[in-house]
Amino acid sequence: MPDRDAYDAVIVGGGHNGLVAAAYLARAGRSVLLLERLPETGGAAVSSRPFPGVDARLSRYSYLVSLLPKKIVRDLDLNFRVRTRTVSSYTPAERGGHPTGLLVGGGESRTRQAFERLTGGPREYEAWRDFYAMTGEVARRVFPTLTEPLPSRAALRARVDDDTAWRTLFEEPIGTAVEERFADDLVRGVVLTDALIGTFADAHDPSLRQNRCFLYHVIGGGTGDWNVPVGGMGALTAAIADSARMSGARLRTGCEATRIATDGQCAEVTYTTEDGERTAGARHVLVNASPQALAALLGDEPPAPAEGAQLKVNMLLERLPRLRDTSVDPRDAFAGTFHIAEGYEELAAAYAQAASGTLPAAPPSEIYCHSLTDPTILAPDLVESGHQTLTLFGLHTPARLFARDNDAVRAELLEATLTQLDAHLAEPIADCLALDAEGRPCIEAKTPLDLERDLRLPGGNIFHRDLAFPYAEDAEDAEEVVGGGAGRESAGRWGVATRHANVLLCGAGAVRGGGVSGIPGHNAAMAVLDGAR
Repeated sequence: MPDRDAYDAVIVGGGHNGLVAAAYLARAGRSVLLLERLPETGGAAVSSRPFPGVDARLSRYSYLVSLLPKKIVRDLDLNFRVRTRTVSSYTPAERGGHPTGLLVGGGESRTRQAFERLTGGPREYEAWRDFYAMTGEVARRVFPTLTEPLPSRAALRARVDDDTAWRTLFEEPIGTAVEERFADDLVRGVVLTDALIGTFADAHDPSLRQNRCFLYHVIGGGTGDWNVPVGGMGALTAAIADSARMSGARLRTGCEATRIATDGQCAEVTYTTEDGERTAGARHVLVNASPQALAALLGDEPPAPAEGAQLKVNMLLERLPRLRDTSVDPRDAFAGTFHIAEGYEELAAAYAQAASGTLPAAPPSEIYCHSLTDPTILAPDLVESGHQTLTLFGLHTPARLFARDNDAVRAELLEATLTQLDAHLAEPIADCLALDAEGRPCIEAKTPLDLERDLRLPGGNIFHRDLAFPYAEDAEDAEEVVGGGAGRESAGRWGVATRHANVLLCGAGAVRGGGVSGIPGHNAAMAVLDGAR
């Protein structure tokens, strides 16, 4: 007979959301066991030293923080902080045969001048200012609801209290607003990218998956700012793990859950360790894994397959490259989000090519340099010698494109992506790469299939499945958004219900999931605690 333990809650998966749930429940006096199959907790929100012999600790899979509520940091007493980037973005371009670009940040006057220099007048800047004033007001109204019981669609619309904003973000394809408000192709592209990061969609996709992605990218923290985690993303998950342990949660790594059995009131989680199989009993099971993994654990029919569409590239440079646009300091250009091949028409062409089954001829991507804002991730000697990190996020590269030969297609895509970057540099990026202890360039690339293999993200989808709008159609439909069924009132209220009353989804696939936020973990813990009151 396998060994047995009994807990108030067993949490399957030790990513940041599972750790948040563990910390909240343990602080509330519940007995908690968290099971993580990998040797360390953190999931995709980890830091590591990917280059042998080089003391550079990179945020390897997830890079920036926007959606993590200050409430969670305060509630869990997290020893964690972020730094604001001095520049929002830089987008290089060529106009009239000359290199130029659009630098956003460094003050209103500087940004206005950059718009006018690129576009020849004030119109685009004024449209930009008005558009983001609107999204900023939506952010202030919507973001606080993400850690409250799930509102109905009508309630959230009343909270937004702006018919134009509601129509723009929640009802019409975002491409409509972009084309109506902006005339310049490059400006349009910069706006649209927030709708496409991790989401494979056209600007006018009738499913509005691009709108949902856009919404989550502009509401973070009530401001839409994307900040740099001090010490890297691993500093966040380490702080949450410390909070959970100090509160009494038991965190076990190297333990893979293989089955969940439940009658709706009591559950058993079977898991394997290096010593064999064990079973833990629980009143509640919280699953910090994809809906596909949840279905496998329960023996249920799996949901529709998910698919990711991004290339992730990590680099360590001996120095930042010089730019063809000499009016911009590379330290400014790379401190924010550096957009590459992300004009509006370029994005449309890349999507059409990928949808037809071919790699984009000009792969769109964006880069930022963590170490410019937070050099603590580098050893002192690397900082002194001018080394810098670059992390690149490529768009419109769905998992299906890599199925024939992941290694070969990865290499082809990486070469094409770096070629697009080199077009805006005064020296090839390859000439700036540092070398590891074995003399190899410090660069690694991850496709959706690599992410599926390494992290069990279904199809490499960083959100586990399509993002959902942060509401239910009405109060009774809250459960149906994540799986349906009666008798799960508390879990349904928080958007974490499954078809089993005592099995909750606390990962990115929950309603209001996706991104490094801790929100699904918080909400699943609140559902457990609410149900006990």
